[in-house]
Amino acid sequence: MASLAAPAPALPFDVRLMNGVATALFAVAGVGLVAAGAVALARSPWFPIRAIQLEGELQRNSVATIRANTTPRLAGNLLAIDLERARAVFESVPWVRQATLRRVWPDRLAVRLEEHRPVALWTEADGNHRLVNDRGEVFEANLGDVEDEDLPEFSGPPGTADAMLTLYRRLVPVFDALGRPVRTLQLSGRGSWRVTLDGGARIELGRGSDDEVVARSERFVRTVGQVTERWQRDLESADLRHADGYAVRMRGITTMVTPAAARTTKR
Repeated sequence: MASLAAPAPALPFDVRLMNGVATALFAVAGVGLVAAGAVALARSPWFPIRAIQLEGELQRNSVATIRANTTPRLAGNLLAIDLERARAVFESVPWVRQATLRRVWPDRLAVRLEEHRPVALWTEADGNHRLVNDRGEVFEANLGDVEDEDLPEFSGPPGTADAMLTLYRRLVPVFDALGRPVRTLQLSGRGSWRVTLDGGARIELGRGSDDEVVARSERFVRTVGQVTERWQRDLESADLRHADGYAVRMRGITTMVTPAAARTTKR
């Protein structure tokens, strides 16, 4: 017949307490050793960053400028460097939109840079100017570094630059047909659009979806030439917010035109 072994006697409370304290101390000591090792590794001469390899197309910055603005602010060797903090350092350089970093063993830091590509000026409510890139993002830069003097000017509520760039790209070919490029695009707080053309003519486009605004603009461009030819005056302004047509002001003349009336002007 099998016999049952007697259970081991329980340890006294003070012994169990000492064992728990010892385990905790060992854990704390282990964490401390790991932290100390990490600090020592970061400060050690092992795995130094001997070269920064810049990739990407640089037009606004030179390699020397990038390195001069970033190298003094990078901390740690190749193993210990904080790539997120290092990325922020590179993205703080003027004209840099985005930086992507990776370690290249044994001693290089590879950095791919994407620069902003300005496509428009952005006018703040206080009159100060910034720039809009080709992704519809507003960014800070020295305006004196922009070679293109014909950038259009946008103004609108904060956060609308992307939508403004989208509509602008659709309006450009419409008004280019008049031979008068769009110089400014404005969006009011109530969602109403206005463009100013080369030569100073102001066109009120009104509210609505992009498709609706573009359709009104196309109808205006198709017919306004007959009106200006009839009156032999330069276009000063136009209001496309009317349901059945648009109001036109020419130098010294104001009139209301419907598309049908414009088509019969020469009859």
